[in-house]
Amino acid sequence: MSENDCATSDHQGLRLVKVRGEVDLSWSQRLRKTILEALASARPVAVDLSAVTYIDSSGIAALVEGFQNARGKGQRFALVAVSRPVIAVLELARLDRVFPIFPTVDEALK
Repeated sequence: MSENDCATSDHQGLRLVKVRGEVDLSWSQRLRKTILEALASARPVAVDLSAVTYIDSSGIAALVEGFQNARGKGQRFALVAVSRPVIAVLELARLDRVFPIFPTVDEALK
């Protein structure tokens, strides 16, 4: 992965979207597209945010859209290994109470 990147892989029946770098307006559409493509697989989706150093409202909006899309289809959607900068924004917006958040991918699989 390059400095800013998101890659999707399969992990024990789960589609894992691994995100890295700064997620801002110039890059959040790529994240949105990757999440929606992962959800198209009809499998549970987890977004690994451990390597995200910054996220703005457009990045949060991409995560919210993914969550709502999954919920509308009865599909599991979770955030895993959320970095401190991201959890700070989620807490500020009180979205830490909305998203299923797990410390590891294995915890999300349980």
